[in-house]
Amino acid sequence: MLAIPIRDDAGLVAGGFWGYTLFKWLHVQLLFVPEVLRGKGVGSAMMAAAETEARNRGCIGSHVTSFSFQAAPFYEKLGYSRFGLLHDYPPGHELVFLRKQLPAPEIDCARSLAAVVTAPDQ
Repeated sequence: MLAIPIRDDAGLVAGGFWGYTLFKWLHVQLLFVPEVLRGKGVGSAMMAAAETEARNRGCIGSHVTSFSFQAAPFYEKLGYSRFGLLHDYPPGHELVFLRKQLPAPEIDCARSLAAVVTAPDQ
C-alpha cells in the first residue's frame, strides 16, 4: 500500500494519492487534489513522491486508468503514454489506460561504499 494524504486545517483527509506496488509496478488507484490546491503543482508533486517510493521499492513502471474527460492529459504531461482505450465507457467517452517506465533508483555510491568499508567484520 502507498498512501500520501492531503489534510485540511482540521487534520481530516481532504485528498491525496492512494495506490500500491505489485509485480514491480506502481498501480495508481486514486489521485485527488482539493479544488483550492489545483494548479499549484500539488498533484505533480504527489505523483513524483509516489514514483520515487515505487523506484525505491524496485518498481520498473507505473500504470493508471483515467476517463477521457478527466485526468488523462494530466498524466500525459507527467510522461505517461496511452497503451489502451475502452471505447464508449461511459457512452461517448473512453477509459484510458496509461503507463510510464520508471528509471532505476539513483544510488549514492559514496554512501554505499562507506557502508561497506565501515561495516564490522562478520
